[in-house]
Amino acid sequence: MEHVFDLFLLIPYPMSMPDDWTVLLITCDSLEAEILKDLLESGGIPVVIRSAKVTPYPVNIGRMGEVKVMIKNADKDAAEEALRKFREEAVFTGDEDYGG
Repeated sequence: MEHVFDLFLLIPYPMSMPDDWTVLLITCDSLEAEILKDLLESGGIPVVIRSAKVTPYPVNIGRMGEVKVMIKNADKDAAEEALRKFREEAVFTGDEDYGG
């Protein structure tokens, strides 16, 4: 089986994912992807992050900048609900007092 390496974590993974995995979110922000991954995994949903980014270089051109958050098809409904709540709670209204 051919493998590639996730350049962020240097963990080998198969070139293509099995058919029971689907893309939940495509973003150019690896931090957003990691936060969402932690949120989903804390709820028992397995997550794989796929990216072609070369971390030392801030390249966000087309598909080179994509970070894909992938989940199993069976978890799609629960993951989409968690993503909806995550986005609702992440909205900054400007009313928060940060002591600054």
